[in-house]
Amino acid sequence: MRPDLHKALSELTKSDDFLQTSLTIKGRQLHFTYYTTLISHEQFHHDLLSIFQLANGELRDLQDLTALIPIESVQASSSLEDISRRLAQGAIFIQLAPRLDEGLIVDIADFKLGQRGYNDTENEYSVIGPKVGFVEHIDTNMTLLRRGLVTEKLIFEEHVIGSYSRTRVAIAYLDGVTNPQYIDTIRQRLADLDFDVIFDSSLLEQLVTDNSNSPFPLLLPSERLDRIMYAMLNGELALICDGSSVVITGPVNLFSFIVSPEDYYLPWILGSSFRLIRYFGVAFSLLAPSLYVAILTFHYTVIPRDLLGPIIESRTNVPFPPLLEVLFLEITIELLREAGSRLPTKVSQTLGIVGGIILGQAAVQAALTSNILLIIVSLSALASFTTPIFKMSNTIRFLRFPLILLASLWGGLGIMIGLMFILGHLLRLKSLGAPYLVPVYPFRGQDYSDSFIRSSLVLLSKRFSFKRPLSSTRYTIRKNKDIGDDYSNE
Repeated sequence: MRPDLHKALSELTKSDDFLQTSLTIKGRQLHFTYYTTLISHEQFHHDLLSIFQLANGELRDLQDLTALIPIESVQASSSLEDISRRLAQGAIFIQLAPRLDEGLIVDIADFKLGQRGYNDTENEYSVIGPKVGFVEHIDTNMTLLRRGLVTEKLIFEEHVIGSYSRTRVAIAYLDGVTNPQYIDTIRQRLADLDFDVIFDSSLLEQLVTDNSNSPFPLLLPSERLDRIMYAMLNGELALICDGSSVVITGPVNLFSFIVSPEDYYLPWILGSSFRLIRYFGVAFSLLAPSLYVAILTFHYTVIPRDLLGPIIESRTNVPFPPLLEVLFLEITIELLREAGSRLPTKVSQTLGIVGGIILGQAAVQAALTSNILLIIVSLSALASFTTPIFKMSNTIRFLRFPLILLASLWGGLGIMIGLMFILGHLLRLKSLGAPYLVPVYPFRGQDYSDSFIRSSLVLLSKRFSFKRPLSSTRYTIRKNKDIGDDYSNE
């Protein structure tokens, strides 16, 4: 007995954009199965439904249907695997009752959906790799993910949030990969929300995060399609918010915010080197100004003798203590940054370059700061921009100020106290229930291959264990025989 494909397809996926509908024409019932985010609705209504309704002859079998359809790509099939694969590529499956063991696969994919337009990744730009980003329309964003992950395991679960805005929010995940505990957690948090208007996914992130009082982002926001796809392949879920071009993923750890998609498009040695540079940039941006204050206030004896002369000379006419000197320059940098982000692009670039040079030179000539501190603060500001995720960059900028104040009170001891408080806070943080400092604590040795460095693809075939995926293997590396071996054996 041949299987009932209509029933089998209904059990194939739980995604909300998967639709099965029926229509009675000339006494015969037609069943349509398709993904609403992939097909061309204009073709569906104009080239299929209207043609069927205006047909003169009787619809006896699939050959009669095929003769009516004005589309070249029409194929009869009874293979569930072939049908599910074509559905995920944008086809529609048509069955004529009562024969439900076979049907027609009609290709009516909407190729305009998800195509490049204005969806460039402006805030997460990379030289190498795709430049496709998300837009403010949730259906287009779901289509982009459907185009990239062509599988029936990609599930979209829609919710409506906001008593006034009625904003559509979709949970996206890979069935059989993402741990159901994370899905239940985010589903429960969305159900418990009682909010009036959801303006952006950043607002939604604050409402569903594990700790809204932490300066550290506990869910990773990104506008890059490839980054979200990679996160989902590793067992994370994604939150897509209508009206926002930023998609949120989780669970994540602290090291996820230092990772750039460009790391995987370069040879692993180069990718690891650039990632280590980013870690150094984070440490330098966080500690350099506070170390300057601590050393000149309490620990000037550690300054080498050759360097002591230039420092004394540069600070001879500066009337302020190191604390006020550092705060003056740091606040000036922040003012320039905030002003530049509010102005048009060309004006902001001119303000940032010219304004920074003029103000820095004027401050040194007016003896408000020293040359050495100007270099340190400028490098510290540059180092903060090496972080790929802007929200983590903001966190590093914020944490510099309490460390500077602690350094002015107790020197190096104050910096250590501040770092201990930061470390203690990080140890308590969780992302959808997963530890934030993993794989350092709790220790997960197998996850070090893609944390501080990016190992070769041979070592990245396993998913992160701390995300507890249902399937631990992403792909299998098969070693091909070198063609040179054949020549050597001749």
